[in-house]
Amino acid sequence: MEKSPETEHPVKAFGWAATDSSSPLAPFYFSRRATGDEDVQFKVLYCGICHSDLHYIKNEWGFSQYPLVPGHEIVGEVTEVGKKVQNFKVGDKVGVGCMVGSCRSCESCADDLENYCSKNIPTYSGHYSDGSLTYGGYSDIMVANEHFVVRIPENMPLDSAAPLLCAGITTYSPLRYYGLDKPGMHIGIVGLGGLGHVAVKFAKAFGVKVTVISTSPNKKEEALAHLGADSFLISKDEDQMQGATGRMDGILDTVPAGHPLMPLIGLLKPHGKLIMVGAPDKPLELPVFPLLAGRKMVAGSGIGGMKEMQEMMDFAAKHNIKADIELIPIEYVNTAMERLLRADIKYRFVIDVANTINQS
Repeated sequence: MEKSPETEHPVKAFGWAATDSSSPLAPFYFSRRATGDEDVQFKVLYCGICHSDLHYIKNEWGFSQYPLVPGHEIVGEVTEVGKKVQNFKVGDKVGVGCMVGSCRSCESCADDLENYCSKNIPTYSGHYSDGSLTYGGYSDIMVANEHFVVRIPENMPLDSAAPLLCAGITTYSPLRYYGLDKPGMHIGIVGLGGLGHVAVKFAKAFGVKVTVISTSPNKKEEALAHLGADSFLISKDEDQMQGATGRMDGILDTVPAGHPLMPLIGLLKPHGKLIMVGAPDKPLELPVFPLLAGRKMVAGSGIGGMKEMQEMMDFAAKHNIKADIELIPIEYVNTAMERLLRADIKYRFVIDVANTINQS
């Protein structure tokens, strides 16, 4: 007989879950596995809300598993460690991002790119090796293999560090991998949301010139005065876009909705790179001739491996990079999802888990 979520494992847990693609998030009792020899168990203190959470809740990508406890920007305090754990102890501040497992033996894993492992286990809406469903950070406790746990530096505020576990690594990794981190380069950031605003911060810390590209004129002052971007383009303004033709070494596109790529490709210098990190639910149209004309590249990037995750977090701590957040109680989460859909947030919701998720 199949066990219920509450009895599948021995450790009782509580969170908020969606039971299908049309239902709101609601209180949910389930269970976590006992802390294994290589596991870290921690009390969840904060969890960021990513746009991917909304995609999953609504099953917009077609592979959601219910009941679904979202959350892959999870920060907390260690309460228990397995006897073989080497890097963490009780009381440490730690985080878990978008994955909690991989095969650990393939070429990608050997190259510290567990995120590209074909057997990668997502933090929620996936399955552990025993077949049980993974549940995310909109919950009171978390258990994960220590390999997939990140140490949060002491000088990092825990609430604003949480979004870096997805938004941070999703932007840091491609800037580094595609060589767009060299001082003096000119980089465009498309979209000034949860990913875009931390992308600007990382790019400026690398010493590159940053242009924010947005459909919203009212974001100009925020981009320039608050985030430190060097310039601002309204993507719907043909004169502005034409005036910037061929000026950028690379562009990081963070937009998770449909939009034209042709104008962005036009902004690139020869050999320029347009890197996609947003994930629209419908295919985008890719014009080929502008690529041929300048040996330009359109590429993609998804989060990062665990070694790079720690590197990113340490870099953020060194350069005082943190997400701009709005801290909310769990009871506000469905309203937050509605606001997220309207892009009504500067720039990341973070759930105050420890103070508002309580078993009753």
